[in-house]
Amino acid sequence: MAVETRRLTMGKAIAEAIAQEMERDPRVFVMGEDVGVYGGIFGATQGLYEKFGPERVMDTPISETGFIGAALGAALEGMRPIAELMFVDFFGVAMDQIYNHIAKIHYMSGGGFKVPVVIMTAIGGGYSDAAQHSQCLYGLFAHVPGLKIVVPSNAYDAKGLMIQAIRDDNPVMYFFHKGLMGLGWMTPQPSAMSEVPEEPYTIPFGKADVKRPGRDVTVVSVAMGVHRAMEAAEVLARDGIEVEVLDLRTLVPLDRDAIVESVKRTHRLLVVDEDYLSYGMSGEVAATVAERALDYLDAPVRRIAVPDVPIPYSRPLEQFVLPSADKIVAAVREMLGE
Repeated sequence: MAVETRRLTMGKAIAEAIAQEMERDPRVFVMGEDVGVYGGIFGATQGLYEKFGPERVMDTPISETGFIGAALGAALEGMRPIAELMFVDFFGVAMDQIYNHIAKIHYMSGGGFKVPVVIMTAIGGGYSDAAQHSQCLYGLFAHVPGLKIVVPSNAYDAKGLMIQAIRDDNPVMYFFHKGLMGLGWMTPQPSAMSEVPEEPYTIPFGKADVKRPGRDVTVVSVAMGVHRAMEAAEVLARDGIEVEVLDLRTLVPLDRDAIVESVKRTHRLLVVDEDYLSYGMSGEVAATVAERALDYLDAPVRRIAVPDVPIPYSRPLEQFVLPSADKIVAAVREMLGE
C-alpha cells in the first residue's frame, strides 16, 4: 500500500508526532510556557490545545523547576509527560530536577521506577538573540549518564524521533534547532522541510544517517550543522571533491560504528558542531575515531565548533563564531592539501 506523505516543516512534524501519540495513549500530556493557546513560541505544540484541551496541554507559570519537577512526579505515577523548556539556556534553574532526579531515579531505585519523561527544548543561534538565548548545550546533557539525547535535522527525522522518544521508558532530551522549525520570523532553511508520512512511525535511537555519500572526507554533525555541511558538499563537488555527510541524529546513544565505518572509507574526519568546542560532541567523535580508526586517517582530525566564548549579540561577531558552509569548505580543502 502506498504511503501518503506531505511536505512539512519541522515544527509541524513535531506537533503531529505529539498529537498522534496523545491520540494513541491517554497518559501522554504536554506542559510548559506558552505551549497551549499560543502553540509554543517555536510551533512545536501548534494545534494541540484546540484538539486536546487544557487538561492535556497545560500552560505553566515561568517556573522551570516547578513544571519539570511536576513532570518527574507524573512519570513516576505512570504518566508520560512532555515538558517544553522554552530555551535550553534556561536549564539552570531546573538542573537539579534533570540531572540529579530524572536522570538517576531509575538507577538509584534498582530499576524499580521508570521515568518516561520527554524534555524538549529549543537550541541554536544565528538571529542575534545573544548569550542567554542562542546556545546548544546538548554536549552538557550528553555528559550525564541516564539521559538520551536527540537532535534532529529535518522534518522526517523529527517526527520519527519524537514518537520514539515518547514511547521510550527512559528520560529523553529532545533538542530542536530554532532555525530549522520553519518559523516565519527567522531566516528560512528550506532543506529542513521534507516529505513526512501521515501515519505514525519511529526512528530508532543510535542510528546515524548518511545524508550524502562521498569518498574524500567524512563530515559528522547534527541539526543545523548537517545543512551547512550539505551546502559545503555542493560547492566542493564542483571541484570533484566528494564529501560524505553523516547526520548522527542522536548523541546518546551514539552510533560509533557509523562514524568509524565512514572514516574507514574516506580516511579523513571533520566534525561540525554548533555547541562549544571544548569537552563536547566534537571531542567525543574525534576520540571515537582515535580509539577505533586511527590507522585509517590520512590527515589529522579537524573540528569546527563555537569557540569557548558566550554567543555574541552583534550579528557580525555571531556569524564569526558559528559554523558556516564557507568554514567547512576551507577546512576540507586544507585537509586535502589544497
